[in-house]
Amino acid sequence: MYRILAWFLRVVTRAFFRQIEVIGLDHIPATGGVLFAGNHPNSLIDPILIITSCGRKVHFAAKDTLFKGRLMRAVLRGLGAVPIQRRDDRDGPPQRDAPPGAAPASGVDNESAFTAMFAVLASGGAIGIFPEGLSHDDSQLAKLKTGAARLALGGAHRAAAPIAIVPCGLTFIHPKRFRSRVLVQYGTPIVVPPPPAPPTADAVRALTSELDGALRRLTVNSPDWDTVRALDSVRRLYQPPEISIGDRVELARRFNAHYGAVAADPRVVALMSRVRAYQVTIDELGITDRELARDLSNREIAVHLIRHFALVAFWLPVMVPGAPLHVPAVAFARIAGPRLTPRKDVIATTKLLIGMLLVVLSYAAAVAVLWWRAGFWTALIATLIDEWRDKQPI
Repeated sequence: MYRILAWFLRVVTRAFFRQIEVIGLDHIPATGGVLFAGNHPNSLIDPILIITSCGRKVHFAAKDTLFKGRLMRAVLRGLGAVPIQRRDDRDGPPQRDAPPGAAPASGVDNESAFTAMFAVLASGGAIGIFPEGLSHDDSQLAKLKTGAARLALGGAHRAAAPIAIVPCGLTFIHPKRFRSRVLVQYGTPIVVPPPPAPPTADAVRALTSELDGALRRLTVNSPDWDTVRALDSVRRLYQPPEISIGDRVELARRFNAHYGAVAADPRVVALMSRVRAYQVTIDELGITDRELARDLSNREIAVHLIRHFALVAFWLPVMVPGAPLHVPAVAFARIAGPRLTPRKDVIATTKLLIGMLLVVLSYAAAVAVLWWRAGFWTALIATLIDEWRDKQPI
């Protein structure tokens, strides 16, 4: 079931994103207990990207409220997810740095969940967790909770074997858009040796602090979105053409990391003022940096036009027959996504789920009609041909 769902989710994410760039796969241990710890900017899409890119079977910790619906419960169980009760979803004051598996005064009891995850780590499996707790759309990493450190230390102690924490940086170029780009970056693992005694609160805090530093090295962090947007304009104007997503994100990360140290410099203040004025101007004109990058000669314009006409002439006859199945689903997901959720960090997940369900229903209806009108074998052959076509690179 896990392999089938992981394959299906891989197909879905390749359709939803224009490009998924994965960096640092060599940092993931092939064997042994592993804890994937990532930032959490885009709701359910975040664990899906790790599941479909890391190459290992990952059991994610998911809030128990997600298991209420039958469909979602079946999917999460198929992916080996472990339900976790969150203090934010319960009444009562939070209790920090409790020992692994303890039931705090707030009534949150995760002893069975911790036991299940410890067993996965002890057997050499992989667990996924988001130490920020809640998905969010803030401009910087939220304060980490201690669950990841407690899991790693407690798992290493119970298994009497080291546990590797692999930090995961997820950076979305346009988090809420369909056919955008995303960078999945796996950092150098933090190897947690088995402690001789149950982990102390000081050890948990120290490991949490180390993980926070590792995640900040893989993510873009800024005090506010206005600064992020201005520095992104600086990055676009500075960077050489045609660089990879990884290099783009690394430039953005460095600009944001060092901006605070020079923000008061009069030259920097003047530069940022000019950049913001430039942003306002190109927004009003409806143009982009790429369009202003350089003038094209008549020959280059002609080559571009011929190339695009050739691509349209080749792909249009192939794509038009499938448009009735795909265009309505994509259009409805794009329109309904922002209206069905009040949280910005869930918009992309809503779009993905709506589009996925509508496309599946459209395919099922098309196959049923073809079966009814032309017979079983015709419907089967048409389905196989369509599946083959979807796997071809575009």
